[in-house]
Amino acid sequence: MKLLSIVILVLINFTNFIQGGTVLQSKVHYLEQNEIYKYTPGPYNQRELHIFCYQGRPKYIIHIWQSVILKIIHPTDDYTQFDGLTPEDVQKEYNDNSYSWSAVGLFATKSKNLKLNPFNTSCIGIASRDKYSIHLQVISIDLWKILNLVIGLLLFLSAKTLSHNTLFHYLCGISFGICASFLILIYFVSKIFPRKTLMYGVIGAGWTIVIYFLQMLWDNMKLIMSTYQAYVIWYIVATGTISFILCYRWGPVENPRTINLIKWALQLMGLISVFFSSHFQEAAMGQIILLLLITFLPRRWITAPQRYWKKRFPPKLKPLSNDEYYQQGVRETTKALEELRQFCSSPKCNQWNTALKLKDVKRFASFIEGNSHLSDDEILEYETSLVRDNLIDDSSDEEASRISISEDESS
Repeated sequence: MKLLSIVILVLINFTNFIQGGTVLQSKVHYLEQNEIYKYTPGPYNQRELHIFCYQGRPKYIIHIWQSVILKIIHPTDDYTQFDGLTPEDVQKEYNDNSYSWSAVGLFATKSKNLKLNPFNTSCIGIASRDKYSIHLQVISIDLWKILNLVIGLLLFLSAKTLSHNTLFHYLCGISFGICASFLILIYFVSKIFPRKTLMYGVIGAGWTIVIYFLQMLWDNMKLIMSTYQAYVIWYIVATGTISFILCYRWGPVENPRTINLIKWALQLMGLISVFFSSHFQEAAMGQIILLLLITFLPRRWITAPQRYWKKRFPPKLKPLSNDEYYQQGVRETTKALEELRQFCSSPKCNQWNTALKLKDVKRFASFIEGNSHLSDDEILEYETSLVRDNLIDDSSDEEASRISISEDESS
């Protein structure tokens, strides 16, 4: 019985080898939105390849923040994953990996949450002996993409301010020190190896192993943070403290050219964040071009249409009433006096030279301390002049009314 099973498996593999890049349509599944596909292995528990594809949809501006996530629900990690744009590409990759020696199977990365391009055809091949499920989830508005866009815009627009900010320099220095501490560890590890040409070749050829372990570290970061939480915290505190001491010793960046490089780097990071905030690359590039035009175009070019409109259709001026005129006068006078008081209190004003030119220095000092700029006599004289002017205006109005009445009677 075992011999019969072995013969059947050999025949199946030989048939697949003869087929080459041919794709069996029965093993290709085109998933729709929120569809769940459940796979059950056959009676011989053979590792079969099944291809799952998403056909995508047309590009419309309303789908600018759309995301498509393919979730692989597998009880273990005992499966092989193949990616491609079409089923033929997936089948070719599977055949190349099956019938030729390749390190791809050893160092291949697997993810159970795959983000697909919503506008292109994407295919995923799964080869497994166990039961598993495939769930296709379509998110119309991905909040993470909107957050990525907002962060990119803020980073681009505030690059000039952040490049001059001392606190930002310290935070970047501490973060860079924590991340760069791994380089110190690599430096001490490199001291162990003998300095020979052959050893440098071995180290250079082993980059695939380094990438593999880095990928494993990134995939198990959550597990490491929960298991070795105390060690991670103490490591961050120690390296962060050393980085802060070094940053405090050398101080923030003061060279204008270095500050410009920091500003340009922040702007570039912001544009990259805006570009990767959507799979709709044309719309993302449009946002970047619009952002660059608004930022770097001369202000007079941007306001030219507004100035032309005002010149072509000037707004109608509305005359002020007596009450509005009085309120505006009080408001502007109070504002001007406050600005004058702040200027006299600032280091830009030489109080001693100003005091030498004044007749009443005590009154000037009282004004700077917040008291009124008018004396009681001046206020009384002003109110008396208002009353006198009102009486004159009333008498003039009465005289004019008497003259008009006499003219009417004579007529």
